[in-house]
Amino acid sequence: MEQLYDSASDETVYQSVRSTLASARTKAAAAVNDAMVSAYWEIGRQIAEAQGDRAEYGKHLMKYLSERLTAEFGKGFTERNLRAMRQLYLAYPIRHTLCAELSWSYYRLIIRIEDPVRRDFYVRSAVEERWTVRQLDRQIHSFYYERLLATRAEGKDKVRQEIQQLEPPTKADDVLKDPYVLDFLELNGNSDFLETDLEQALMDKLQQFLLELGKGFSFVARQQRISADGDHYYIDLVFYHYILKCFVLIDLKTGKLTPQDIGQMDFYVRLFDDQCTRADDNPTIGIVLCANRNKTVAKYSALADGRGIFASQYVLCLPTEEELSQALETTCLLASEEDDHPSPTAEKS
Repeated sequence: MEQLYDSASDETVYQSVRSTLASARTKAAAAVNDAMVSAYWEIGRQIAEAQGDRAEYGKHLMKYLSERLTAEFGKGFTERNLRAMRQLYLAYPIRHTLCAELSWSYYRLIIRIEDPVRRDFYVRSAVEERWTVRQLDRQIHSFYYERLLATRAEGKDKVRQEIQQLEPPTKADDVLKDPYVLDFLELNGNSDFLETDLEQALMDKLQQFLLELGKGFSFVARQQRISADGDHYYIDLVFYHYILKCFVLIDLKTGKLTPQDIGQMDFYVRLFDDQCTRADDNPTIGIVLCANRNKTVAKYSALADGRGIFASQYVLCLPTEEELSQALETTCLLASEEDDHPSPTAEKS
């Protein structure tokens, strides 16, 4: 009897069915998450309105509801969770301002943030950069917002405008950070290591390093070789940035930034552009990631030209809240002085 089927046809049907099921599960999970967040918001609203300004009654109500709801619906309705639901409503009194793409696990972290601008920043970042709950937690606790605010508001940038402009960045100055916090390498501030040790540690923690680099970076190569006139040169790390549409070369330095470091990176960028880029790629960017960013070298080198060569400092330990506060105060003072004393160019315009 002639066989009327083949394995290729079976596989085609299977993959089609599997794709349908996977898509349905994803949509169902998203719908369930959205429904759960909406339900918890509504519970929070009812609790907040019933409690009003009566703090003592609020404590009694939380205990009463927790016991009754747990008895009927099971786990998930502890007093702590009910307080979180009330906090969700207070943080987002208008229900449609909630983001349907984030589950309750995300919102439990986000509602702890008092500043609404800061909250909005983390909501947008979690969605756009597809952070996991664990990644969101790390970014909040590593002061990602504050570090970005402090480092990108240098010079004449206005601090109060920094996070209001939340559209995807299109310039290298907006994408690249300084400093990069490499606390996930667990080197505990130890500076007694070689550049190869730092490179290996970053490769071992590549996912965390990509997260710290920011949105748009894709890993390409490690120790990529480029050659000229029979000599071979090796670039520590190569990435591609899909928003800027260009390659990003990183050279690791465990010491203080030197003019030789800048010259070497300038050479790497030019040679890489000539040998490795395609016609539709934008000019390559080079970053010297160093332990100490020398301001004098930055001022009197190719860094000052603004043509694709950057130097960023890395730190192995998170800054303290006091250090962050001082950095933000300095930045706010610069912005205030700029408002009080506009430049002659600004006055003429």
